[in-house]
Amino acid sequence: MREMVKLQEEEMKDFAQSADQGISLRKAPLVTRAFRLRNKIVRVGLAETLCTYVMMVFGLGSVAQVTTGQGEFGHYISINLGFGLGVAIGSHVGGKVSGAHMNAAVSFAMCVYGRLAWRMFPLYIFSQFLGSFLAAASVYAVYYEAIHEYCEGNLTVTGVKATASIFATYPAHYLSFLGGFIDQVFGTALLLLCLLALSDQKNKPAAAGAEPTVVGLLVLLIGISMGSNSGYAINPTRDIGPRIFTAIAGWGVDVFRAGNGWWWVPIVAPMVGGVLGAGVYKVFVELHHPPRSENCTGPIERVEKETASLEKQNADTDFCV
Repeated sequence: MREMVKLQEEEMKDFAQSADQGISLRKAPLVTRAFRLRNKIVRVGLAETLCTYVMMVFGLGSVAQVTTGQGEFGHYISINLGFGLGVAIGSHVGGKVSGAHMNAAVSFAMCVYGRLAWRMFPLYIFSQFLGSFLAAASVYAVYYEAIHEYCEGNLTVTGVKATASIFATYPAHYLSFLGGFIDQVFGTALLLLCLLALSDQKNKPAAAGAEPTVVGLLVLLIGISMGSNSGYAINPTRDIGPRIFTAIAGWGVDVFRAGNGWWWVPIVAPMVGGVLGAGVYKVFVELHHPPRSENCTGPIERVEKETASLEKQNADTDFCV
């Protein structure tokens, strides 16, 4: 008898806990709705900041691991994969909210060709800069001891034990200003050209849902094929945010002096290259698409013929039976 009473008491306790959980679950959506931001500009800014942050943490983290590990924990391909996969994951983080540009050159080209309102441009630039800056700070905090162990506490921009290149890009010793400018223009032009192709619904776009992966592979491809000259920044905010962080964190103004004042090339050249690359795709492909109705005539006619043929086959089958 006592055992039955205990079982009933335990069942009552379980019921009460379930009821409490049910009440809390019913309240959760109300709290979520009360907190939810309805201002589109704020939502876009937050999403763009976060997706840029995620992309940069994985990218810079891969550079930090390869550099401080001195080849033991990865090689150049690890950096390519880190940035490529970082772009893919970042696209999932903010793609449906901000478009996940994560790149000032992309945002600028979209504004130039009317795909993004100019009034949104400062928001995207600030969000991307903030995300990149915070990512650099995060990676520095995670790898603080490894960086100082590697460079023996001497934070330098150039030399055998240089560590500033973990965060920002610098030119190879043989690269001239003209060569570096062309390098950044060309790399960013290919990026925008391919991005427009991947999103062109009248051509051969990336499969729905696969866009982030394909864009990540594109960035990986650019890194594999043209990253040795200057680290393939192809992104002004990706470079200037971490560069300013390193200037504050202990590397000093040398981050702006190195490479004979290289710092402005990864800012200006990608902007030029992005507009040129998008323009080339438009001139060679997008502007010459036939109208949608004309473009659909062939498939519609084929469908009608296939339907008629199928109906004829069905009629013949019915007759035979």
